[in-house]
Amino acid sequence: MSRNDPPAPGPTGIGRRLPLIMALACGVSVANIYFPQALTPLIADGLGIAPATAAVVATVTQLGYAAGIFLLVPLGDRLPRRPLITGLLTVTGLALLAAGLAPATGPLLAAGTVVGVATVVPQLLLPMAAGLVEPDRRGSVLGTLQAGLIGGILLARTFGGVLGEHLGWRAPYLIAAALTGLLAVVLGSALPVTAPAVRDRYPALLAGTLRMLRDEKELRRSVYFQVTLFGGFSAAWTALALLITGPRYGMGTQAVGLLALIGAGSMFCAPAAGRWVDRLGADRVNLWCVLAALAAAVVLTAGSLGGAVGLMALAAGLLLLDVAVQCGQVANQARIFALRPDARSRLNTGYMTCSFLGGSAGSWLGTRAWVQLGWGAVCALIALAALLALATSRRPAVPSAPVS
Repeated sequence: MSRNDPPAPGPTGIGRRLPLIMALACGVSVANIYFPQALTPLIADGLGIAPATAAVVATVTQLGYAAGIFLLVPLGDRLPRRPLITGLLTVTGLALLAAGLAPATGPLLAAGTVVGVATVVPQLLLPMAAGLVEPDRRGSVLGTLQAGLIGGILLARTFGGVLGEHLGWRAPYLIAAALTGLLAVVLGSALPVTAPAVRDRYPALLAGTLRMLRDEKELRRSVYFQVTLFGGFSAAWTALALLITGPRYGMGTQAVGLLALIGAGSMFCAPAAGRWVDRLGADRVNLWCVLAALAAAVVLTAGSLGGAVGLMALAAGLLLLDVAVQCGQVANQARIFALRPDARSRLNTGYMTCSFLGGSAGSWLGTRAWVQLGWGAVCALIALAALLALATSRRPAVPSAPVS
């Protein structure tokens, strides 16, 4: 901690209602990152481009999200969070409006990048909640917010797929713009006023994030868990739209949205994962999640069979993968938020930046694997990611070095 830092604010309690509002806000916000994944074939048809080119829209949105997390989330330790959050939501709404009105691929990619950069509200709300709640409730409250995130991720694909199928690919962007503007108004009145944790200048905040990635071993372990599993998760969902709408199944993007609803079970697992973390520790939950991801890769291979059997395998495998990634996220964030109470936004910055870089790489690799070798290669990629995570789960934890 810097000499000029004020004391880190302690937990003040947030009751039962505010976590639910924050969970809803997390879900609505994060949906803006994921609904483009279900629109890839429609964007390709609407703009007259190749499906692989249209898939870049989802990739650049995730890359923008990673950049926004690194560049903007550290400000949560330096600035009052309520005006920061409402301001970012306003920018996101305007960028969604621009994407929905984009006349060509270039403007759409630019608007999608801005959407990704500004849609970092969940990553400000999570450390904010961790600082407002008592330590023995932290896992439970983070699980509640994570359930909201999961709901947003799942419903985003349903929202994008169904609306896109019936109203065209622009409709999800325009409706999301209106919902994001409404969310800015709600959070402007619901969030408490919080004092900044530090007074460091902006370059020092960014440098602090990099130092924590270098020095905090438990942060690096959490990063590795999430990069590997989330990379496989993104590969699966990016390639899924191409599989479902391709010759094997010949279905519309609405089917992608309906498959996403199957993963709703992971919404109910996240709060339970938070309670397990409070009782058993993050490492135990991480191990369960890695094994679930490996099982998901095996089950998903049957999706190449097509027909009813293939659809059942896709539904079961995607559910397992969603549970693995989302419950692992709860464990990882509970671990990192316990490290430095005065630096939770910067810890989350390092963690989530790496996570979404991994997700972007997974989207790109998943598309390449699909184009070159088909669905089986995508499943092999998911299995490889899970095996890499398994190697980390067996590594004994090492106490973190102090950060100057």
